[in-house]
Amino acid sequence: QVQLVESGGGLVQAGGSLRLSCAASRRTFSTYAMAWFRQAPGKEREFVASVLWGGGSTNYANSVKGRFTASRDNVKNTMYLQMNSLEPEDTAVYSCALAYGIRNGAVAYDYWGQGTQVTVSS
Repeated sequence: QVQLVESGGGLVQAGGSLRLSCAASRRTFSTYAMAWFRQAPGKEREFVASVLWGGGSTNYANSVKGRFTASRDNVKNTMYLQMNSLEPEDTAVYSCALAYGIRNGAVAYDYWGQGTQVTVSS
């Protein structure tokens, strides 16, 4: 079992930046990928960005491309999300997730953090 703890959320003005962190409680040699998701009030959870743990390649939602950068530190078992040029529409609870592999053709995120609130004021 692995626990994920997010940090770095907060209140920021539009155009500002925040850096989120997601720390895994232990080294997970079998990690396939980690990802960030977000959920705004009254909306469904949506994918934000992911990092393949082995090679470090990243994938982003169209809404955040060019503004957000996901990265990982294998030694610290930590994933980051650098968020620049934040917009009020980015306001949401951001959660990280960890996958050990793929099931039924999709990355299977089996472990989730509690989330951290990001609020962007206009």
